[in-house]
Amino acid sequence: MNRALNFNAGPAALPEAVLKEAEKNWLNINGSNMAIMELSHRSKEYDAIHNKAIALLRKLLSIPENYEVLFIQGGASLQFSMVPMNLLLEGSTANYISTGSWSEKALKEAVKVGKAAAISSSKGENFKFIPQFDASAVTEDASYLHITSNNTIYGTQWQKFPVLENVPLIADMSSDILSRPINVENFDLIYAGAQKNLGPSGVTVVIMKKDLLERSNDSLPTMLNYNTYAKNNSLYNTPPTLAIYLLSLVLEWAEQQGGVEVIEKINNEKSDVLYQAIDESEGFYIGHAENTSRSKMNVTFNLKDEETSKKFLQKAKEAGFIGLNGHRSIGGCRASIYNAVPMEHVYQLAEFMKSFRKGN
Repeated sequence: MNRALNFNAGPAALPEAVLKEAEKNWLNINGSNMAIMELSHRSKEYDAIHNKAIALLRKLLSIPENYEVLFIQGGASLQFSMVPMNLLLEGSTANYISTGSWSEKALKEAVKVGKAAAISSSKGENFKFIPQFDASAVTEDASYLHITSNNTIYGTQWQKFPVLENVPLIADMSSDILSRPINVENFDLIYAGAQKNLGPSGVTVVIMKKDLLERSNDSLPTMLNYNTYAKNNSLYNTPPTLAIYLLSLVLEWAEQQGGVEVIEKINNEKSDVLYQAIDESEGFYIGHAENTSRSKMNVTFNLKDEETSKKFLQKAKEAGFIGLNGHRSIGGCRASIYNAVPMEHVYQLAEFMKSFRKGN
């Protein structure tokens, strides 16, 4: 069977080796004579899978012991609400840097909880760049600063993260976690929906400094309180067991690749290949993001006119490429090249882009 040339933005490609390992154990996980979906989340068999996933995350990202690793459902979108519900202190302001649709949605939810404001934004320039961080723009009463590390729709990515003193830094890393080394200690809370680089949809990873748990008020609904997950090893209720199992397999695969440093080198090569095809096209392909803010995960571009764009997408589909349509909100084209997208598929896309340009 030939694997699809999958450039979907999410749910996205999973490593073929992971899918084969899951298939091999589909009806009998760890000698239990049951599928992972059938195991009790209180069983020793599942407990081993759950804790292995946490341990692998800690190892790959060098997560210190003073940070919790939590598995929560509801996607990153639920975190848009949970973050302010747990961390926005009364009488203070949640600060946001607006770099795209997802940071806008996060801010929209925060305003429902308390006082929140965007201290910087590139919206006026159609989110073509990451604004230069100005520490003086952070409000004196800031509860935290929230950023979105990579913007899937507009194809921009933080190249250098803000450095703050006495203000917690919160990051939505749903679309670039595990794609490059980060210093977790520079952040107070990181959250990431799994369906880009970590696994399938259904589980969200939250990495948070334990000290922040003191802000979570007991009056919060049980399932919206970070303490519920921290005190119960994310097992207060039934977790998404299948998603966490596949997450653990993806983390094993990442370790086998050589870890995050090796993965970053591969991702740099993949993005370089596509950006070169755009830059050498003499304006035939027009990149959306400014060069200094280009994403290594989502390469966004347009063609000279809508008719040519439609033709490109149709011919790409006929050639077997999946998921190259830009987000419905802005159109154009987008190639999502997360960790699991093979290098050869990226080279094939670059060659297709060059061939299409010559013929049009």
